[in-house]
Amino acid sequence: MTSETCGACALPLHSGPPPSSDPTSSGHLLPPSAGEGALAASLFFEISIDMAVDASTQVTETSGLSAPILTLTGVSKRFPGVRALHNVNLNLRAGEVTALIGENGAGKSTLVKILTGIYQPDEGEIVVSGAPFICTGPRDAWAAGIAAIHQETVMFDELSVAENIFMGHMPLGAGGRIDWAAMRSRTAELLKRLEADFDANTLLKRLSVAQKHLVEIARALSHDARIIIMDEPTSALSAREIGDLFAIIAQLKRRNCAILFISHKFDEIFHVADRWTCLRDGEEVGHGAIADVAQADLVRLMVGRSIEQVYPKRDVKPGPVVLEAEDLANASEFDGVSFQLRAGQIIGLYGLVGAGRSEAMQGLFGLSPLTRGRVKIDGREAHIRSPADAIRAGLAYVPEDRQIQGVVLPFGIRANMTLASLKAHARDGFLSLAKELQTTKKFGGRLAVKAANWEQKLGELSGGNQQKVVIGKWLASGPRILILDEPTKGIDIGSKAAVHEFMGELASEGIAIILVSSELPEIMGLADEIMVMHEGRVVQRFARGQASAEMIVSAAIANEDAEAPCAGESGEALP
Repeated sequence: MTSETCGACALPLHSGPPPSSDPTSSGHLLPPSAGEGALAASLFFEISIDMAVDASTQVTETSGLSAPILTLTGVSKRFPGVRALHNVNLNLRAGEVTALIGENGAGKSTLVKILTGIYQPDEGEIVVSGAPFICTGPRDAWAAGIAAIHQETVMFDELSVAENIFMGHMPLGAGGRIDWAAMRSRTAELLKRLEADFDANTLLKRLSVAQKHLVEIARALSHDARIIIMDEPTSALSAREIGDLFAIIAQLKRRNCAILFISHKFDEIFHVADRWTCLRDGEEVGHGAIADVAQADLVRLMVGRSIEQVYPKRDVKPGPVVLEAEDLANASEFDGVSFQLRAGQIIGLYGLVGAGRSEAMQGLFGLSPLTRGRVKIDGREAHIRSPADAIRAGLAYVPEDRQIQGVVLPFGIRANMTLASLKAHARDGFLSLAKELQTTKKFGGRLAVKAANWEQKLGELSGGNQQKVVIGKWLASGPRILILDEPTKGIDIGSKAAVHEFMGELASEGIAIILVSSELPEIMGLADEIMVMHEGRVVQRFARGQASAEMIVSAAIANEDAEAPCAGESGEALP
Protein backbone atom coordinates (compact mmCIF):
# COMPACT_ATOMS: atom_id res chain seq x y z
CA MET A 1 0.00 0.00 0.00
CA THR A 2 1.43 3.39 -0.97
CA SER A 3 0.88 6.79 0.54
CA GLU A 4 -0.49 9.76 -1.41
CA THR A 5 -2.14 13.06 -0.65
CA CYS A 6 -5.87 13.46 -1.20
CA GLY A 7 -6.76 16.35 -3.45
CA ALA A 8 -10.02 16.66 -1.57
CA CYS A 9 -8.62 17.46 1.83
CA ALA A 10 -4.83 17.69 1.62
CA LEU A 11 -4.28 14.88 4.08
CA PRO A 12 -2.25 11.70 3.68
CA LEU A 13 -4.22 8.82 2.27
CA HIS A 14 -3.57 5.17 1.61
CA SER A 15 -3.83 4.03 -1.98
CA GLY A 16 -4.67 0.37 -2.03
CA PRO A 17 -5.05 -1.70 -5.17
CA PRO A 18 -7.90 -0.65 -7.45
CA PRO A 19 -11.23 -2.23 -6.63
CA SER A 20 -11.76 -5.57 -8.29
CA SER A 21 -14.28 -5.99 -11.05
CA ASP A 22 -14.97 -9.46 -9.73
CA PRO A 23 -18.55 -9.58 -8.38
CA THR A 24 -17.24 -11.40 -5.33
CA SER A 25 -14.96 -8.46 -4.44
CA SER A 26 -15.09 -7.34 -0.82
CA GLY A 27 -16.23 -3.84 -1.75
CA HIS A 28 -17.95 -1.84 -4.47
CA LEU A 29 -17.03 1.69 -5.45
CA LEU A 30 -17.86 4.41 -7.90
CA PRO A 31 -15.28 4.61 -10.72
CA PRO A 32 -12.40 6.97 -9.88
CA SER A 33 -12.07 10.20 -11.81
CA ALA A 34 -8.80 11.47 -13.19
CA GLY A 35 -6.99 14.72 -12.62
CA GLU A 36 -7.54 15.19 -8.91
CA GLY A 37 -5.64 18.10 -7.40
CA ALA A 38 -3.45 17.63 -4.35
CA LEU A 39 -2.24 19.80 -1.51
CA ALA A 40 0.85 19.27 0.60
CA ALA A 41 0.11 17.09 3.63
CA SER A 42 0.10 18.87 6.93
CA LEU A 43 3.08 18.21 9.18
CA PHE A 44 0.90 18.70 12.20
CA PHE A 45 -1.38 15.99 10.90
CA GLU A 46 1.59 13.67 10.56
CA ILE A 47 2.87 14.56 14.04
CA SER A 48 -0.55 13.83 15.53
CA ILE A 49 -0.74 10.45 13.86
CA ASP A 50 2.84 9.52 14.72
CA MET A 51 1.99 10.13 18.38
CA ALA A 52 -0.96 7.78 18.07
CA VAL A 53 0.50 5.09 15.82
CA ASP A 54 2.50 3.27 18.48
CA ALA A 55 -0.61 2.87 20.59
CA SER A 56 -2.72 1.74 17.66
CA THR A 57 -0.44 -0.71 15.89
CA GLN A 58 -2.71 -3.63 16.56
CA VAL A 59 -5.81 -1.68 15.60
CA THR A 60 -4.99 -1.68 11.93
CA GLU A 61 -4.55 -5.43 11.63
CA THR A 62 -7.54 -6.75 9.69
CA SER A 63 -8.98 -9.79 11.34
CA GLY A 64 -10.21 -12.70 9.29
CA LEU A 65 -13.85 -12.67 8.24
CA SER A 66 -16.19 -14.28 10.73
CA ALA A 67 -19.96 -14.48 11.08
CA PRO A 68 -21.40 -11.03 11.90
CA ILE A 69 -22.68 -10.57 15.45
CA LEU A 70 -24.97 -7.79 14.22
CA THR A 71 -26.66 -7.58 10.83
CA LEU A 72 -29.00 -4.94 9.43
CA THR A 73 -30.91 -5.93 6.31
CA GLY A 74 -33.05 -3.51 4.30
CA VAL A 75 -33.55 -1.06 7.18
CA SER A 76 -35.58 2.06 6.34
CA LYS A 77 -36.79 5.00 8.43
CA ARG A 78 -38.99 7.92 7.45
CA PHE A 79 -39.95 11.16 9.18
CA PRO A 80 -42.52 13.70 7.98
CA GLY A 81 -41.09 15.10 4.77
CA VAL A 82 -37.76 13.27 5.16
CA ARG A 83 -36.53 9.83 4.10
CA ALA A 84 -33.76 9.34 6.68
CA LEU A 85 -32.79 5.77 5.74
CA HIS A 86 -33.70 3.56 2.79
CA ASN A 87 -32.84 -0.12 2.42
CA VAL A 88 -29.61 0.08 4.46
CA ASN A 89 -27.49 -3.03 5.08
CA LEU A 90 -24.71 -3.31 7.67
CA ASN A 91 -22.61 -6.11 9.15
CA LEU A 92 -20.56 -5.83 12.36
CA ARG A 93 -18.10 -8.62 13.24
CA ALA A 94 -16.40 -9.54 16.51
CA GLY A 95 -12.86 -8.22 16.79
CA GLU A 96 -13.34 -5.72 13.95
CA VAL A 97 -13.75 -1.98 13.63
CA THR A 98 -16.23 -0.91 10.95
CA ALA A 99 -16.11 2.76 9.95
CA LEU A 100 -19.48 4.32 9.14
CA ILE A 101 -18.85 7.31 6.89
CA GLY A 102 -21.05 9.87 5.20
CA GLU A 103 -21.85 13.56 5.13
CA ASN A 104 -23.89 15.20 7.86
CA GLY A 105 -27.47 14.31 7.09
CA ALA A 106 -26.51 11.05 5.38
CA GLY A 107 -28.38 9.00 8.00
CA LYS A 108 -25.58 7.99 10.38
CA SER A 109 -27.24 9.44 13.49
CA THR A 110 -30.58 7.87 12.59
CA LEU A 111 -28.89 4.49 12.20
CA VAL A 112 -27.22 4.83 15.60
CA LYS A 113 -30.55 5.76 17.20
CA ILE A 114 -32.15 2.68 15.68
CA LEU A 115 -29.38 0.47 17.04
CA THR A 116 -29.73 1.99 20.52
CA GLY A 117 -33.53 1.81 20.64
CA ILE A 118 -34.35 5.51 20.40
CA TYR A 119 -36.01 4.96 17.00
CA GLN A 120 -37.64 1.86 15.57
CA PRO A 121 -37.18 1.06 11.87
CA ASP A 122 -40.17 1.28 9.54
CA GLU A 123 -38.86 -1.62 7.47
CA GLY A 124 -36.08 -4.17 7.56
CA GLU A 125 -34.61 -6.66 9.99
CA ILE A 126 -31.94 -6.52 12.69
CA VAL A 127 -30.24 -9.72 13.83
CA VAL A 128 -27.98 -9.88 16.90
CA SER A 129 -25.98 -13.04 17.63
CA GLY A 130 -28.10 -15.01 15.15
CA ALA A 131 -31.49 -14.03 16.64
CA PRO A 132 -33.98 -11.40 15.42
CA PHE A 133 -33.65 -8.24 17.49
CA ILE A 134 -36.62 -6.00 18.27
CA CYS A 135 -35.44 -2.93 20.14
CA THR A 136 -38.14 -0.83 21.78
CA GLY A 137 -35.82 1.26 23.94
CA PRO A 138 -32.30 1.72 25.30
CA ARG A 139 -32.79 -1.04 27.89
CA ASP A 140 -33.37 -3.55 25.09
CA ALA A 141 -30.14 -2.38 23.47
CA TRP A 142 -28.22 -2.76 26.73
CA ALA A 143 -29.67 -6.22 27.24
CA ALA A 144 -28.47 -7.19 23.75
CA GLY A 145 -24.97 -5.91 24.53
CA ILE A 146 -25.17 -2.71 22.43
CA ALA A 147 -23.72 0.50 23.89
CA ALA A 148 -22.99 3.91 22.37
CA ILE A 149 -20.32 6.48 23.17
CA HIS A 150 -21.44 9.80 21.75
CA GLN A 151 -19.56 12.86 20.54
CA GLU A 152 -21.08 14.92 23.34
CA THR A 153 -20.77 13.11 26.66
CA VAL A 154 -24.13 12.74 28.41
CA MET A 155 -23.31 12.28 32.08
CA PHE A 156 -23.72 13.93 35.48
CA ASP A 157 -20.88 16.22 36.57
CA GLU A 158 -21.89 16.31 40.23
CA LEU A 159 -21.94 12.52 40.60
CA SER A 160 -18.99 10.18 41.05
CA VAL A 161 -17.41 8.05 38.35
CA ALA A 162 -19.00 4.92 39.85
CA GLU A 163 -22.47 6.49 39.90
CA ASN A 164 -22.15 7.59 36.28
CA ILE A 165 -20.97 4.16 35.12
CA PHE A 166 -23.81 2.27 36.82
CA MET A 167 -26.55 4.87 36.38
CA GLY A 168 -29.75 2.95 35.58
CA HIS A 169 -28.39 -0.47 36.58
CA MET A 170 -26.84 -0.07 40.01
CA PRO A 171 -26.14 -3.34 41.88
CA LEU A 172 -28.65 -3.94 44.64
CA GLY A 173 -28.16 -5.63 47.97
CA ALA A 174 -30.41 -6.69 50.82
CA GLY A 175 -33.76 -4.94 50.91
CA GLY A 176 -33.32 -3.59 47.39
CA ARG A 177 -30.84 -0.96 48.50
CA ILE A 178 -27.86 0.09 46.39
CA ASP A 179 -24.80 -2.04 47.13
CA TRP A 180 -22.24 0.78 47.16
CA ALA A 181 -19.30 -1.49 47.97
CA ALA A 182 -20.07 -3.79 45.04
CA MET A 183 -20.53 -0.83 42.69
CA ARG A 184 -17.19 0.73 43.68
CA SER A 185 -15.44 -2.64 43.43
CA ARG A 186 -16.81 -3.31 39.92
CA THR A 187 -15.93 0.25 38.89
CA ALA A 188 -12.37 -0.23 40.11
CA GLU A 189 -12.10 -3.40 38.00
CA LEU A 190 -13.37 -1.62 34.90
CA LEU A 191 -11.04 1.34 35.38
CA LYS A 192 -8.09 -1.01 35.90
CA ARG A 193 -8.90 -2.75 32.60
CA LEU A 194 -8.86 0.64 30.88
CA GLU A 195 -5.69 1.74 32.73
CA ALA A 196 -7.48 4.85 33.98
CA ASP A 197 -5.58 7.23 36.28
CA PHE A 198 -8.56 8.14 38.50
CA ASP A 199 -10.72 6.18 40.93
CA ALA A 200 -14.36 5.27 41.39
CA ASN A 201 -15.09 8.08 43.88
CA THR A 202 -13.78 10.93 41.70
CA LEU A 203 -16.44 13.48 40.80
CA LEU A 204 -16.99 13.56 37.05
CA LYS A 205 -16.58 17.34 36.90
CA ARG A 206 -12.93 16.94 37.94
CA LEU A 207 -12.11 14.87 34.85
CA SER A 208 -10.83 15.99 31.46
CA VAL A 209 -12.81 15.39 28.27
CA ALA A 210 -10.61 12.38 27.45
CA GLN A 211 -11.14 10.92 30.92
CA LYS A 212 -14.90 11.36 30.56
CA HIS A 213 -14.72 9.30 27.37
CA LEU A 214 -13.00 6.60 29.41
CA VAL A 215 -15.93 6.68 31.83
CA GLU A 216 -18.34 6.23 28.92
CA ILE A 217 -16.34 3.25 27.68
CA ALA A 218 -16.37 1.79 31.19
CA ARG A 219 -20.13 2.31 31.28
CA ALA A 220 -20.45 0.38 28.03
CA LEU A 221 -18.34 -2.45 29.44
CA SER A 222 -20.46 -2.48 32.61
CA HIS A 223 -23.33 -3.68 30.41
CA ASP A 224 -21.10 -6.48 29.08
CA ALA A 225 -21.40 -4.77 25.71
CA ARG A 226 -20.17 -6.77 22.73
CA ILE A 227 -21.19 -4.10 20.21
CA ILE A 228 -19.80 -0.62 20.88
CA ILE A 229 -20.73 2.43 18.83
CA MET A 230 -18.24 5.32 18.90
CA ASP A 231 -19.73 8.50 17.44
CA GLU A 232 -17.00 11.11 16.75
CA PRO A 233 -15.14 10.06 19.92
CA THR A 234 -12.00 12.11 19.17
CA SER A 235 -13.57 15.47 18.32
CA ALA A 236 -12.44 17.08 21.58
CA LEU A 237 -9.25 15.09 22.22
CA SER A 238 -5.60 16.04 21.81
CA ALA A 239 -3.26 13.93 19.67
CA ARG A 240 -1.90 12.13 22.74
CA GLU A 241 -5.40 11.41 24.02
CA ILE A 242 -6.36 10.07 20.60
CA GLY A 243 -3.41 7.67 20.88
CA ASP A 244 -4.73 6.50 24.25
CA LEU A 245 -8.18 5.96 22.74
CA PHE A 246 -6.69 3.91 19.90
CA ALA A 247 -4.98 1.71 22.48
CA ILE A 248 -8.34 1.15 24.20
CA ILE A 249 -9.92 0.24 20.86
CA ALA A 250 -7.16 -2.33 20.42
CA GLN A 251 -8.08 -3.74 23.84
CA LEU A 252 -11.74 -3.96 22.86
CA LYS A 253 -10.84 -5.76 19.63
CA ARG A 254 -8.80 -8.31 21.54
CA ARG A 255 -11.86 -8.91 23.72
CA ASN A 256 -13.83 -9.68 20.52
CA CYS A 257 -16.00 -6.58 20.69
CA ALA A 258 -17.48 -5.33 17.42
CA ILE A 259 -16.97 -1.58 17.05
CA LEU A 260 -18.88 0.83 14.84
CA PHE A 261 -16.59 3.87 14.47
CA ILE A 262 -18.07 7.11 13.15
CA SER A 263 -15.64 9.88 12.24
CA HIS A 264 -15.15 12.62 9.68
CA LYS A 265 -11.37 12.34 10.06
CA PHE A 266 -9.96 10.13 7.34
CA ASP A 267 -6.62 9.73 9.08
CA GLU A 268 -8.41 8.07 12.00
CA ILE A 269 -10.51 5.88 9.75
CA PHE A 270 -7.48 4.54 7.91
CA HIS A 271 -5.59 3.91 11.14
CA VAL A 272 -8.33 2.35 13.21
CA ALA A 273 -10.84 0.65 10.88
CA ASP A 274 -10.81 -2.82 9.30
CA ARG A 275 -13.90 -2.32 7.16
CA TRP A 276 -16.09 0.55 6.00
CA THR A 277 -19.68 1.30 5.02
CA CYS A 278 -20.68 4.56 3.35
CA LEU A 279 -24.10 6.26 3.49
CA ARG A 280 -25.30 9.03 1.19
CA ASP A 281 -28.76 10.60 1.41
CA GLY A 282 -29.92 7.76 3.65
CA GLU A 283 -28.77 4.95 1.37
CA GLU A 284 -25.80 2.61 1.52
CA VAL A 285 -23.58 3.41 -1.48
CA GLY A 286 -20.54 1.26 -0.74
CA HIS A 287 -18.80 -1.07 1.66
CA GLY A 288 -15.63 -3.12 1.81
CA ALA A 289 -12.23 -3.66 3.42
CA ILE A 290 -10.31 -0.53 4.35
CA ALA A 291 -7.12 -1.98 2.86
CA ASP A 292 -8.75 -2.07 -0.59
CA VAL A 293 -9.89 1.53 -0.86
CA ALA A 294 -8.29 4.95 -1.37
CA GLN A 295 -9.42 8.04 0.49
CA ALA A 296 -10.32 9.84 -2.73
CA ASP A 297 -12.78 7.05 -3.56
CA LEU A 298 -14.45 7.40 -0.16
CA VAL A 299 -14.78 11.15 -0.68
CA ARG A 300 -16.51 10.59 -4.03
CA LEU A 301 -18.85 8.07 -2.45
CA MET A 302 -19.75 10.43 0.38
CA VAL A 303 -20.56 13.47 -1.71
CA GLY A 304 -21.45 11.92 -5.05
CA ARG A 305 -18.85 14.01 -6.83
CA SER A 306 -15.13 14.70 -6.76
CA ILE A 307 -14.11 17.60 -4.55
CA GLU A 308 -10.99 19.06 -6.11
CA GLN A 309 -10.30 21.41 -3.28
CA VAL A 310 -11.74 21.64 0.23
CA TYR A 311 -9.79 24.80 0.98
CA PRO A 312 -10.76 27.21 -1.83
CA LYS A 313 -9.14 30.62 -1.43
CA ARG A 314 -10.52 33.49 -3.44
CA ASP A 315 -8.14 36.27 -4.35
CA VAL A 316 -9.59 39.22 -2.49
CA LYS A 317 -7.73 42.53 -2.21
CA PRO A 318 -8.03 43.60 1.44
CA GLY A 319 -9.60 46.97 2.08
CA PRO A 320 -9.03 49.49 4.85
CA VAL A 321 -8.34 48.50 8.46
CA VAL A 322 -11.65 47.84 10.25
CA LEU A 323 -10.40 46.37 13.52
CA GLU A 324 -7.35 47.11 15.65
CA ALA A 325 -6.65 45.06 18.77
CA GLU A 326 -3.87 46.44 20.94
CA ASP A 327 -2.25 44.58 23.86
CA LEU A 328 -5.32 42.51 24.81
CA ALA A 329 -4.79 40.61 28.05
CA ASN A 330 -6.68 38.44 30.49
CA ALA A 331 -5.58 37.62 34.04
CA SER A 332 -4.57 34.04 33.26
CA GLU A 333 -5.30 32.96 29.66
CA PHE A 334 -3.70 35.38 27.18
CA ASP A 335 -1.42 38.40 27.22
CA GLY A 336 -0.28 41.09 24.81
CA VAL A 337 -2.42 40.06 21.81
CA SER A 338 -2.25 42.73 19.10
CA PHE A 339 -3.25 42.71 15.42
CA GLN A 340 -4.95 44.64 12.64
CA LEU A 341 -7.75 43.24 10.49
CA ARG A 342 -8.77 44.65 7.11
CA ALA A 343 -12.03 44.43 5.20
CA GLY A 344 -12.10 41.25 3.11
CA GLN A 345 -9.09 39.81 4.93
CA ILE A 346 -8.95 36.40 6.63
CA ILE A 347 -6.57 36.13 9.58
CA GLY A 348 -5.90 32.59 10.75
CA LEU A 349 -5.28 32.07 14.47
CA TYR A 350 -3.37 28.82 15.08
CA GLY A 351 -2.02 27.13 18.18
CA LEU A 352 -2.12 23.90 20.15
CA VAL A 353 -4.64 23.11 22.89
CA GLY A 354 -4.30 25.65 25.70
CA ALA A 355 -2.62 28.31 23.56
CA GLY A 356 -5.32 30.87 24.43
CA ARG A 357 -6.78 31.37 20.94
CA SER A 358 -10.46 30.97 21.84
CA GLU A 359 -10.04 32.84 25.11
CA ALA A 360 -8.55 35.84 23.33
CA MET A 361 -11.44 35.94 20.86
CA GLN A 362 -13.98 35.60 23.67
CA GLY A 363 -12.33 38.56 25.38
CA LEU A 364 -12.51 40.56 22.15
CA PHE A 365 -16.21 39.75 21.82
CA GLY A 366 -17.01 40.68 25.44
CA LEU A 367 -17.72 37.16 26.65
CA SER A 368 -14.96 37.42 29.26
CA PRO A 369 -13.41 40.53 30.84
CA LEU A 370 -10.18 42.04 29.58
CA THR A 371 -7.66 43.14 32.19
CA ARG A 372 -5.82 45.28 29.67
CA GLY A 373 -5.98 46.39 26.06
CA ARG A 374 -7.78 48.61 23.57
CA VAL A 375 -10.03 47.84 20.62
CA LYS A 376 -10.58 50.24 17.73
CA ILE A 377 -13.16 49.87 14.98
CA ASP A 378 -12.74 52.13 11.94
CA GLY A 379 -10.11 54.04 13.88
CA ARG A 380 -12.39 54.84 16.82
CA GLU A 381 -12.03 53.26 20.22
CA ALA A 382 -14.75 50.71 20.94
CA HIS A 383 -15.76 49.87 24.50
CA ILE A 384 -16.82 46.24 24.34
CA ARG A 385 -17.83 44.92 27.75
CA SER A 386 -20.49 42.45 26.65
CA PRO A 387 -21.63 40.54 23.53
CA ALA A 388 -24.38 43.13 23.10
CA ASP A 389 -21.70 45.83 22.80
CA ALA A 390 -19.82 43.67 20.29
CA ILE A 391 -22.91 43.08 18.15
CA ARG A 392 -23.69 46.81 18.09
CA ALA A 393 -20.09 47.41 16.99
CA GLY A 394 -20.53 45.02 14.05
CA LEU A 395 -18.84 41.90 15.45
CA ALA A 396 -20.19 38.35 15.34
CA TYR A 397 -18.77 35.26 17.04
CA VAL A 398 -19.42 31.65 15.95
CA PRO A 399 -18.32 29.64 19.02
CA GLU A 400 -16.46 26.35 19.08
CA ASP A 401 -19.12 24.56 21.13
CA ARG A 402 -22.16 25.07 18.92
CA GLN A 403 -24.55 22.96 21.04
CA ILE A 404 -23.86 24.82 24.30
CA GLN A 405 -22.99 28.34 23.11
CA GLY A 406 -24.28 28.47 19.54
CA VAL A 407 -27.89 27.32 19.40
CA VAL A 408 -30.91 26.45 21.53
CA LEU A 409 -31.48 22.82 20.60
CA PRO A 410 -35.21 22.62 21.55
CA PHE A 411 -35.94 25.70 19.38
CA GLY A 412 -36.68 25.45 15.68
CA ILE A 413 -34.47 26.68 12.84
CA ARG A 414 -36.42 29.92 12.41
CA ALA A 415 -36.24 30.83 16.11
CA ASN A 416 -32.51 30.10 16.23
CA MET A 417 -31.71 31.93 13.01
CA THR A 418 -32.95 35.27 14.36
CA LEU A 419 -31.74 35.02 17.98
CA ALA A 420 -28.90 37.50 17.46
CA SER A 421 -31.08 40.03 15.58
CA LEU A 422 -34.46 40.01 17.34
CA LYS A 423 -34.79 43.80 17.28
CA ALA A 424 -34.52 43.82 13.48
CA HIS A 425 -37.33 41.26 13.28
CA ALA A 426 -39.75 43.02 15.62
CA ARG A 427 -42.63 45.33 14.77
CA ASP A 428 -44.27 47.46 17.47
CA GLY A 429 -42.59 45.38 20.15
CA PHE A 430 -43.73 42.04 18.72
CA LEU A 431 -41.73 39.56 16.66
CA SER A 432 -42.77 39.43 13.03
CA LEU A 433 -42.94 35.78 11.99
CA ALA A 434 -43.02 36.86 8.36
CA LYS A 435 -39.73 38.76 8.76
CA GLU A 436 -38.17 35.86 10.65
CA LEU A 437 -39.22 33.41 7.96
CA GLN A 438 -37.87 35.69 5.23
CA THR A 439 -34.46 35.86 6.95
CA THR A 440 -34.44 32.13 7.64
CA LYS A 441 -35.20 31.31 4.02
CA LYS A 442 -32.50 33.71 2.84
CA PHE A 443 -29.63 32.39 4.95
CA GLY A 444 -30.91 28.83 5.29
CA GLY A 445 -31.11 28.59 1.52
CA ARG A 446 -27.77 30.28 0.97
CA LEU A 447 -26.07 27.88 3.37
CA ALA A 448 -28.03 24.86 2.01
CA VAL A 449 -29.42 23.83 5.40
CA LYS A 450 -31.05 20.40 5.04
CA ALA A 451 -34.25 20.10 7.06
CA ALA A 452 -37.86 18.96 6.78
CA ASN A 453 -39.04 22.56 7.30
CA TRP A 454 -37.90 25.79 8.95
CA GLU A 455 -39.66 24.90 12.21
CA GLN A 456 -37.73 21.65 12.70
CA LYS A 457 -35.93 21.57 16.05
CA LEU A 458 -32.17 22.10 15.99
CA GLY A 459 -31.64 18.99 18.10
CA GLU A 460 -33.00 16.90 15.22
CA LEU A 461 -30.48 18.22 12.69
CA SER A 462 -27.05 16.82 11.92
CA GLY A 463 -23.96 18.57 13.30
CA GLY A 464 -23.12 20.15 9.96
CA ASN A 465 -26.59 21.62 9.56
CA GLN A 466 -26.56 22.90 13.15
CA GLN A 467 -23.29 24.68 12.36
CA LYS A 468 -24.81 26.25 9.24
CA VAL A 469 -27.68 27.61 11.35
CA VAL A 470 -25.19 29.11 13.84
CA ILE A 471 -23.36 30.85 10.99
CA GLY A 472 -26.66 31.99 9.47
CA LYS A 473 -27.80 33.37 12.83
CA TRP A 474 -24.78 35.66 13.01
CA LEU A 475 -24.91 36.68 9.36
CA ALA A 476 -28.50 37.78 9.97
CA SER A 477 -27.15 40.35 12.44
CA GLY A 478 -25.32 42.06 9.55
CA PRO A 479 -21.75 41.87 10.90
CA ARG A 480 -18.69 43.56 9.40
CA ILE A 481 -16.27 41.41 11.43
CA LEU A 482 -16.83 37.68 11.81
CA ILE A 483 -14.96 35.49 14.31
CA LEU A 484 -15.16 31.79 13.41
CA ASP A 485 -13.93 29.50 16.20
CA GLU A 486 -13.32 25.98 14.85
CA PRO A 487 -16.15 26.41 12.29
CA THR A 488 -15.69 22.95 10.72
CA LYS A 489 -15.17 20.93 13.90
CA GLY A 490 -17.06 17.64 13.73
CA ILE A 491 -18.65 18.19 10.32
CA ASP A 492 -18.22 16.15 7.18
CA ILE A 493 -16.09 16.94 4.17
CA GLY A 494 -18.98 18.17 2.02
CA SER A 495 -20.28 20.56 4.70
CA LYS A 496 -16.70 21.63 5.37
CA ALA A 497 -16.22 22.55 1.70
CA ALA A 498 -19.50 24.51 1.76
CA VAL A 499 -18.41 26.48 4.85
CA HIS A 500 -15.02 27.25 3.25
CA GLU A 501 -16.62 28.38 0.01
CA PHE A 502 -19.02 30.57 1.96
CA MET A 503 -16.11 32.13 3.86
CA GLY A 504 -14.60 33.08 0.51
CA GLU A 505 -17.88 34.67 -0.56
CA LEU A 506 -18.09 36.70 2.65
CA ALA A 507 -14.51 37.92 2.26
CA SER A 508 -15.23 38.98 -1.32
CA GLU A 509 -18.18 41.00 0.03
CA GLY A 510 -15.81 42.89 2.34
CA ILE A 511 -16.49 41.08 5.62
CA ALA A 512 -13.33 40.77 7.73
CA ILE A 513 -12.82 37.27 9.17
CA ILE A 514 -10.80 35.83 12.06
CA LEU A 515 -10.51 32.05 11.65
CA VAL A 516 -9.54 30.07 14.76
CA SER A 517 -8.68 26.52 13.75
CA SER A 518 -6.69 23.50 14.89
CA GLU A 519 -6.61 22.16 11.32
CA LEU A 520 -3.37 23.33 9.78
CA PRO A 521 -4.41 22.71 6.13
CA GLU A 522 -7.50 24.85 6.80
CA ILE A 523 -5.40 27.69 8.19
CA MET A 524 -2.79 27.46 5.42
CA GLY A 525 -5.40 27.15 2.69
CA LEU A 526 -7.69 30.01 3.70
CA ALA A 527 -5.80 32.64 5.71
CA ASP A 528 -4.17 35.75 4.23
CA GLU A 529 -2.12 36.04 7.40
CA ILE A 530 -1.41 33.43 10.09
CA MET A 531 -0.90 34.33 13.74
CA VAL A 532 0.54 31.54 15.89
CA MET A 533 -0.11 31.51 19.63
CA HIS A 534 1.76 29.70 22.38
CA GLU A 535 0.89 29.89 26.09
CA GLY A 536 -1.34 32.91 25.63
CA ARG A 537 0.96 35.00 23.45
CA VAL A 538 1.27 35.60 19.70
CA VAL A 539 4.74 34.22 19.00
CA GLN A 540 4.88 34.32 15.19
CA ARG A 541 3.15 35.86 12.19
CA PHE A 542 3.29 34.57 8.63
CA ALA A 543 1.97 36.05 5.41
CA ARG A 544 0.13 33.70 3.09
CA GLY A 545 2.53 31.30 1.40
CA GLN A 546 5.50 32.38 3.54
CA ALA A 547 5.61 29.41 5.88
CA SER A 548 5.68 25.64 5.65
CA ALA A 549 3.63 23.40 7.93
CA GLU A 550 6.83 22.57 9.83
CA MET A 551 7.57 26.25 10.50
CA ILE A 552 4.04 26.90 11.79
CA VAL A 553 4.03 23.85 14.09
CA SER A 554 7.53 24.70 15.34
CA ALA A 555 6.26 28.15 16.32
CA ALA A 556 3.19 26.64 18.00
CA ILE A 557 5.34 24.40 20.20
CA ALA A 558 7.84 27.24 20.79
CA ASN A 559 10.72 25.46 19.08
CA GLU A 560 13.53 27.96 19.52
CA ASP A 561 15.60 26.28 16.81
CA ALA A 562 12.96 26.95 14.14
CA GLU A 563 13.86 29.50 11.50
CA ALA A 564 10.72 31.29 10.39
CA PRO A 565 10.18 34.73 8.88
CA CYS A 566 7.62 37.04 10.41
CA ALA A 567 4.91 38.61 8.28
CA GLY A 568 5.20 41.91 10.09
CA GLU A 569 6.78 45.00 8.59
CA SER A 570 10.14 44.26 10.20
CA GLY A 571 10.21 40.71 8.90
CA GLU A 572 11.47 39.51 12.29
CA ALA A 573 10.11 36.88 14.61
CA LEU A 574 8.12 38.12 17.55
CA PRO A 575 9.64 37.64 21.01
